[in-house]
Amino acid sequence: MTATNLPAPPHGLKRIFAWRRLKVVLMTCFVLHLPILATWEAAYWVLAVRVLFIGLAALLAFGVFERWPARLPDWIARWGLQVFAVALSIPIATALAYAFTTIGDAGPWWRNEKRLSGFAIMTVLGMLVSPWIGVAALLRQIKDEARKLALTFDLERSEYARNALDARLRLLQAQVAPHFLFNTLANVRELVSTASPRAAPVLESLIAYLRAAVPRLNQSASTIGQELELVRAYLEVMHMRMPDRLQFSVNADDAARALACPPMTLLTLVENAMRHGIDPSEEGGRIDVRVSVKNGRGCAEVADTGLGLTRGNEAAQGLGTGLANLRERLQLAFGGDAGVRLCENLPHGVRAEIDFPACAVTP
Repeated sequence: MTATNLPAPPHGLKRIFAWRRLKVVLMTCFVLHLPILATWEAAYWVLAVRVLFIGLAALLAFGVFERWPARLPDWIARWGLQVFAVALSIPIATALAYAFTTIGDAGPWWRNEKRLSGFAIMTVLGMLVSPWIGVAALLRQIKDEARKLALTFDLERSEYARNALDARLRLLQAQVAPHFLFNTLANVRELVSTASPRAAPVLESLIAYLRAAVPRLNQSASTIGQELELVRAYLEVMHMRMPDRLQFSVNADDAARALACPPMTLLTLVENAMRHGIDPSEEGGRIDVRVSVKNGRGCAEVADTGLGLTRGNEAAQGLGTGLANLRERLQLAFGGDAGVRLCENLPHGVRAEIDFPACAVTP
């Protein structure tokens, strides 16, 4: 919901005679007619009509000058104009009320001493009370406007925050893409430079991998199933480059394949295990990828039997760009409800675990 989705305020007579304002007028008229009723001698409906007419006239004056004229001189405050209009409307409305309710009488109402006295009482009471009610209404209106502005600012701020989050995620994903592509191309370059017969098959596998990976680089969300496809394609490329030094397995629970995760989540861990664990090791090693669902949480594990957390291997200890990037993407995607943990994989190697909410991707 944005600020433009807020309901439009009523206009015209609907705004002036809104039910909230009418309730105030009706209650005020009821209270003010009580002291007059004690000495009233005419029919009750006459008093009710006069008091109600005066109240509605004051409300009309308040509402008209709330928007009209559209522009005022700098030395005239609109609230002052409204209060003055309400006060001025009282004697005018009282005179009109007496004129309408005395049609057909023998003489004009102002020549009747009792009616003139009633006119004076209604006018004085109205002019004493109505300006203060107008001021109270203005204060409440200012409070309502402040609340609406605060709501509008909150809505705009939340939308800006969401846009900033989307932009940040896309920036991080844009940083991930060259990282993987350049590392993989560097492996192919080594085979080509040594005229290895495995260069062509590796290049074909790389092309298949890129066809699957590149369209997903700009996606805001992925699934564990899609991530596992990329991981398997990547490991197949690496296996063709070093068939005697790399073994791998990729497994996942059926319930885990539909879980949501940021793009390149598993591939970041696998590539890190390959680059900093298996590749530098003379014996090579094995990479096992497993994803499961337990107690409403997803658990992804990438274990390798490479060098491990030794020999000043800082990247393997979580200080590399790839893992720092992954941690930030998980933070943005799951609001802090996900994390990456590294530990030793005895007897040697590293095990990286990701704990995240088990949420399926909505179609």
